[in-house]
Amino acid sequence: MKEQNNNTQQASSTLVLGGTGKTGRRVVQRLTALGVPVRIGSRTGEPPFDWEDPATWEAALQGIINVYITFYPDLAVPGAEDTIRKFTDLAVRTGAQRLVLLSGRGEEEAQKSERVVQQAGVEWTILRVSWFDQNFSEGFMRDLILGGVVALPAGDVREPFIDTDDIADAAVAALTENGHSGKLYEMTGPELLTFAEAIDKIAKTTGRDVRYVQISHDEFVAGLKEEGVPEGMVSLLTYLFTTVLDGCNSHLTDGVKHALGRSPRDFATYARDAAAAGAWSA
Repeated sequence: MKEQNNNTQQASSTLVLGGTGKTGRRVVQRLTALGVPVRIGSRTGEPPFDWEDPATWEAALQGIINVYITFYPDLAVPGAEDTIRKFTDLAVRTGAQRLVLLSGRGEEEAQKSERVVQQAGVEWTILRVSWFDQNFSEGFMRDLILGGVVALPAGDVREPFIDTDDIADAAVAALTENGHSGKLYEMTGPELLTFAEAIDKIAKTTGRDVRYVQISHDEFVAGLKEEGVPEGMVSLLTYLFTTVLDGCNSHLTDGVKHALGRSPRDFATYARDAAAAGAWSA
């Protein structure tokens, strides 16, 4: 078994952190289809990778040239910048030559980690994004949609929801092609939607009786705690629905066009495809 593990390490050239997550899983699928040797960076990977256990990092980095960095739970959490610095320093020392970081749009804390990667001394690309389309079909909001009521502390602020397939395409381009080094792509979808408008599109696409209800932040936090959500995640969600969802992201960019030479997928297309794939089937 040990010999097999070594062979696996030697055969891999690209490490995808969060390789089972929303964007990481799609990046792995695309790289594999291209014939690029991939190592999945996750607690269940071979070898395992755990952000909370730095002792796992070096084995996961052995033989790696390119790294797609997604940080769990979010670059906005306290200590993220220091962790990213320690990881990138190790990655460069062990031979990594290209780093692609998934960052948060409108997150001052995330931008500190961006600077760490930019100053690592190797090729870098930053993908700065905000709310994923897939949060409605693969995240906690899916259960709310299935329950018929999506109650969140988000009012009339419009977000440029982005499809994770666009993010994955950009990540793969940055990992495998020339011309993306030193680029910061601020990526958005092609339209601005409120959460209520997004839910309405999903309801019309699926034919489900689902509605959006705006609640206060106190009600939202109380509900999370009642459901047993860990305190750290409660703090993160509160941050995302206050500091990030304050209107600072209510404008569109052409980051997808610059990265991929095409327009981003719109929300209606995402909703149609997700529904067809059974995302909201009970």
